[in-house]
Order: sequence, then C-alpha cells, then structure tokens
Amino acid sequence: MKTKEELKQYDTFIFKDYVMEDLEEKLKITYFFEIPNLESFETVLEIPKKKDKKINSCVSLFAFHIGLIELISYWKCCCPKNVIINCGDLNEEQKGWFKKLYFLGLGEFFYTNHLEANFENFMHITCLGPSLSIQENYVGNGCMVAIGGGKDSCVTLELLKSEEQESAFIINPKSVMIECAKMAGLKEEDILKVKRTLSRNILKLNQEGFLNGHTPFSAMVAFVSYLTAYLNDKKYIVLSNESSANEGNVVGTKVNHQYSKSLEFENDFRYYTQKYFKIGIEYFSLLRPLNEYQIGMLLSKMPKYHSVFKSCNRGSKQNPWVWCLECSKCLFAFCMLSPFLYKERLISIFGSDMFLSEQLLTTFQELLGYGKNKPFDCVGTYEEINYAITKTIQNFEGQPLPFLLKYYKEHYPLSSLEIKLEEKYDIQNNLNVHFEKIVKDALFHDKENCRKVTK
Repeated sequence: MKTKEELKQYDTFIFKDYVMEDLEEKLKITYFFEIPNLESFETVLEIPKKKDKKINSCVSLFAFHIGLIELISYWKCCCPKNVIINCGDLNEEQKGWFKKLYFLGLGEFFYTNHLEANFENFMHITCLGPSLSIQENYVGNGCMVAIGGGKDSCVTLELLKSEEQESAFIINPKSVMIECAKMAGLKEEDILKVKRTLSRNILKLNQEGFLNGHTPFSAMVAFVSYLTAYLNDKKYIVLSNESSANEGNVVGTKVNHQYSKSLEFENDFRYYTQKYFKIGIEYFSLLRPLNEYQIGMLLSKMPKYHSVFKSCNRGSKQNPWVWCLECSKCLFAFCMLSPFLYKERLISIFGSDMFLSEQLLTTFQELLGYGKNKPFDCVGTYEEINYAITKTIQNFEGQPLPFLLKYYKEHYPLSSLEIKLEEKYDIQNNLNVHFEKIVKDALFHDKENCRKVTK
C-alpha cells in the first residue's frame, strides 16, 4: 500500500469534461477525469433511449450529475483534497449536498482503509464550468424497476406485475438479472440495459498500491436511472431498498455499507431532484415500509423466482449463476428464508444446507450482532436475523438442530417473538396512496389488521 505521505503529493482531482453522442436508440456519454502528475481516466456510459429523444438541456444537466458520481471511483485512489469541476457549476447548497453523499457514502471506505476523514476538510470543491439549467414540460408514464437479481427486486417485480408500462432498469446486466425480469413477465424490449465501462487505469493503480474500497454504487444507480427514465418517458423509478438499509455496520458511527440505499439518501435525492431538476420523475423504494423478515415471507410465496434469484455478489457473476455458499449475503438470505422454507425446499434453492457449515460460524455471529461489526454487505438488522433464527428453531419442535442453530440455542437467548416483525409497517417511506395499497394488500389480508399496524 502507498503511504499517506506518498498519496499527499496528489492533491488535485479534475472532472475535465463529458461528451455526448446521439446514436439513435442509445445515448453514449464519455467522461474525462484526471489526477495531475498521476493518471487520466475515462468512463463510458451507453443508455437506451427512445428514437425521438434528442440531446437537450435536460440530458446535458443529468449527464453532468452522473459525472459527479462517477468521479468517486477514481478520486478514492488517493483522496485529493481539491476537486476541480471544469464542465459545470454548483451553488454552495449543491456542493454541500454532494460532499455529504461522498463523505457518508465512503464511510466504509474510510473505515476499512484507516483514514481519518473530517467532513469539513476532506474535500474542497471548485467549479469553473458554465451553469446548467432546464425548462421542460415533461410527462412520464409507468414504472421502471431497478433490478439486481436478488430476493428484494424479485418481490418488487412481482408486486408490480399488473402495472401498465412496467419496465426494468439494469446497469451492466448479468444473466440472472435478465431471467428475473423475464420471470416477472417482462419482454426483452421492456428491459432497459445500461452499459458502463470504467477506465482500466484505475485497476493499474490499485495493483500499484493506491487506495481501493467500497463506493456508494446505489447513488450511481439513482442518477443513471433518472436519465434513463427521462430518455424513455418513465414517471416512477422504483427501488427495492427495505427499512433495514438504514442500520449502520459499526456501532456508534455513521459507517453504513448501504448508505446510498438508506431512507436518508432517498429523501436527499428526492429533495435534490425536485429542486434542481423539476420534471416530475419520482424516485422511491417500494419495499421501504418492510423489514427483511417480511420480504422473506413474501418471496417464500413466489416459487417461480426460487430457481433464478441470487442474492450473492460472487455467484451472480458466474455463468450459469450460483450461490457461493461462503459469503454473508448467502448466509443471510438462507437465514431469512429458513422460517418459511427450511429444510428441503430451501436446500433445493441453495444446493446445500448452510446451517451445517461450521466454517460459517464467525459470519453467523457477525450477522447476529455477536461479532465485532455487522458484515460489510447488504444484509439486514440484528433484530431481523435473530427473530428469523428463533422462528426457525421453534419450527423444529424438539427435533435435533443443525450445527448453527444448535450453537445459537446453546449460546444466545432466543429472540422475543412479541415484536411480531411480520406485522410491522414502517410509515417512514415515500410511497403514494396507490403503491402503498399494493404493499399493504400483499402483507395484510384484512383491513382491521392493516389499520392496527400502521397507526
């Protein structure tokens, strides 16, 4: 690894420019960045669009903002304090908005690289470019669902399957994502596929010992999906982030692997786009009122997705896609589905009984809240997994327990089932009346119960 002194000599990062090309059915954007005396970088985005959509002030403004997120992938290699933007302008409120996103979205990166970052002085933004503004009477229709190929987006796809003009949005699609969309009934032309190509120069720097680590990818999804929705006349950008994304990974800090999936970021993004874009595209998470236990419960009743979904970053990259059966995401998904599908049905999905694995004990403890930190991955809260494990143990009714469940019962107190996670409904969300009804109808089968849990 490069020393702090070696990194300090690179104190400036420049967002030089971006170039747009109208290729009839797609928009190609090339971004140019530079760290003086070190390296230059290019990112290329190819976004599908309707033929009648042309490059205009809206496209320029949205593309510029995507560049403000793209720069993180290269800035992080040495964290220059001075960020110079040559191709656009931001007022002081906007600079503060992006600094907050960078600072909290890179919280895990700072933590794992042992960097003492201070919000006030970790970055200074200077804008030297022209001010960009838009005026347009935009009318969009239908939902565009962001798909990752995991359990959450499958639940969202199924809940919205009767919506008119529904489409899917994917960045760098993998086969598992395409299959999930098709399982929901979407046709090939309904799947909006964005191709994103990062500069290979950053890989070279990583190999040379420059800094590397987690970035807020879901913030990239937010801005790219906004432009994609505009280019395809969509009104709603629908995410599948649940309430548990709000919980951090390191107790006593704001370090949260899922910061850009949190309600805080969702609210910030909605505020920013409503104030500075003003065209009526709405960004929200359909599953925000729900917890992971409820999502597992809903997915357990959607068997057509059981053979295709993969909540595993490693395994979903393979072809054919698999469960790696070693990571925290695999184990977490297994645990959350276990109250409903264990044993035979769950083993048929994963290909193995993960509760028998002694090698997963440390990961299991971290998920439960008995390790140093919660795993740096998209996993749920301590309360949710303890509740699910307790429910699964109760289902055994005196039968012998597999290794991890036996260890849990012998070492930890069973969770209180009085909290009734299956009846929770988080009113801190951005669903309108129409989408709220869809979610409540899926969860609650009688209006009296629905009223009870939402008061």
